[in-house]
Amino acid sequence: MLDRDGFRPNVGIILLNQKNQVFWGKRIRTHSWQFPQGGIDRGETPEQAMFRELHEEVGLMPNHVRVVARTRDWLRYEVPDRYIRRDARGHYKGQKQIWYLLQLMGHDWDLNLRATNHPEFDAWRWNEYWVPLDVVVEFKRGVYEMALTELARYLPRQEQRNRYLRSGMRTREGEHAGAGMYRASSLLINPGMELPPGASFDPDPQNSTPAALDELPASISITSGPR
Repeated sequence: MLDRDGFRPNVGIILLNQKNQVFWGKRIRTHSWQFPQGGIDRGETPEQAMFRELHEEVGLMPNHVRVVARTRDWLRYEVPDRYIRRDARGHYKGQKQIWYLLQLMGHDWDLNLRATNHPEFDAWRWNEYWVPLDVVVEFKRGVYEMALTELARYLPRQEQRNRYLRSGMRTREGEHAGAGMYRASSLLINPGMELPPGASFDPDPQNSTPAALDELPASISITSGPR
C-alpha cells in the first residue's frame, strides 16, 4: 500500500524503561541496530499498527506499555534504488512514518523476541536515549534524528524515583536500600529475574559496524514489505 508519492505508511517505536533508556534491537543476522518499526496494513490506524508491531517484534501487549507521545506528522525517508527490487523501482520510493514514544510499565522479562515465527531481532539492550546513529543503516539516520528530537520533550521526569533514592531508607538488615537493589540484581543468573538497566544480550552496538550491503534483510523489498 503506497501513497501517491510512492511512500509506504509505517510506524516506528521508541520504547523507554524507567530510566528513560531506549530499547535497541539488533537486526537478525546483521550488525545493524534499530528501533522496532513496521508497515501499516490496509484498514489499520497508526496506533493499531503500532500495537501489532510491538507484539510481533518484541512480544509486548498494550497493557505492558503507556503511550507517552507521538510525532505530529509523517516523517519520511527514501530507500536507495540498490535496496529496491527492480520491478518496484519507479513506483516505490521509501517509508513515511508516525513515531510513538512508549514507556514500559511491565518488566524486562516481558520482552520476547520470538513472539512470532518471523523474528526481526536476535539481540537487544537498553541504550541511552540518544542512540549511536552510526550503527543505523545510513538512509534511516535522518528520520531517527528527527523522531528523537521531536519526542525528547515528552521524556518522563525522574524526580519521584530520585527522591526515593535520596530518602536513605534502610532494609531490615540495616543496609541502605540502594545496596539491597544491587544485591537483587546479582540474582540475574536465576531464570525469570529482571535484567538490570543497561543489560545486553550482545556486545555494545557502538563497537559493531553497520551491515554490509549484501547482509541487509530482503524485507526491504517492496514485495515482502519494507520495514
